[in-house]
Amino acid sequence: MSDITLFRLKPEVEPIALQAVRLEREIQRLIERNMETFFGVRFLASEYAVSLADGADVQGGRIDSLGIDENNCPVIFEYKRDVNENVINQGLFYLDWLIDHRADFKLLVIERLGRQAADTIDWSSPAVYCIANAFGRYDLHAIKQMNRNIRLIRYANGGDMVMFEYLNSPSTVALASPAIDGGFARSRSNDKTFAQQYAGATDELREIVDEIRRYMAERGDDVSENELKLYLAIKKVRNIVCVEVNRTRVILHMHLNPDTVELGGIVVDAREKGHWGTGDLECSIRTMDELDGVKPLLDRAYLEN
Repeated sequence: MSDITLFRLKPEVEPIALQAVRLEREIQRLIERNMETFFGVRFLASEYAVSLADGADVQGGRIDSLGIDENNCPVIFEYKRDVNENVINQGLFYLDWLIDHRADFKLLVIERLGRQAADTIDWSSPAVYCIANAFGRYDLHAIKQMNRNIRLIRYANGGDMVMFEYLNSPSTVALASPAIDGGFARSRSNDKTFAQQYAGATDELREIVDEIRRYMAERGDDVSENELKLYLAIKKVRNIVCVEVNRTRVILHMHLNPDTVELGGIVVDAREKGHWGTGDLECSIRTMDELDGVKPLLDRAYLEN
C-alpha cells in the first residue's frame, strides 16, 4: 500500500514519525468518541452482539462499532487486530447479518437517536469500514471483485495527530428494499426511487445527470457514488453533492454555505426547505448551459468537503 510522510512546518521543517497505536482498542475508542467528526457517522453501539437464528452466540460474534451515516445508511466498523485477521470477510458477514436483522437495527436507532431518525433509515447502501494500520497486498484487489460498499482505511498517529488514509472509493448501486422494512412500514414507499426518476426523465435531463457524474468523477480518485433509494450521493468521505431528477429539472443539493454564494435564479438557499439528500445550497438545472454555470460551485463543493 502507499506510504505517506507528514512534515511539521514550525519551528522548522521536520518529518513526523507515524506509528500504529499500541493497542487496537485505543483506535476503536478514539473513533467511537469522534466518529461524526472523522467520518460523518453518528455512533450507535460498541461491541454489538450478533447471534444465529437458534439464539446461539456466533463465536466472536460482535460488531466492533456500529453507526449511521449522513444518508441514514447503516455503517459497520471493523478493526484489524493482527496481521492474519481477515477483517474484510468478517465485515461482510456482519453486513449480511445486519441486513437480515433490520428490525434489530431499527430498535437500536430508536433507543439511541429516537423514532424520527429510525423512520428514515435507508438500506439501499449500507457500508463496512475496515480500519487497520496496514493491509495486505491482495486486500484492495479482493474488494474490487466483491462489488460491495467496503472502505479500507489505514490509520497512523504521530504524537497528538492521527491520520486516516482512504485506500479505495467504492461506488454503489442501490440495493433492493422491501416495502416493509424490518417489520416496520416504510414512510417513503410511494416515492420514486432514483433509478425510477432517471428512467422517467427526458433524454436531455438524463444527459445532464450523466455529465454531472462524469464531471465529478474527474475531480479526483477520492470521489465515489452511492446510489440511494431516493437520490444519488456523490461523495468523498462525506457527501459533496446530492442529485435528484424529475420530469422538468435536475436538482442538486451541495455542501456549501449559502451565505458564501451569490443567490438568485436557479441557485437558492435550501436551509429552511425540506428536501431529500444533504446540502444547504440548491440548484435547479434544466439545460447544459445552466449546468456549465454551476460547475464552479461543484468545484468549490469538491475542494471544501
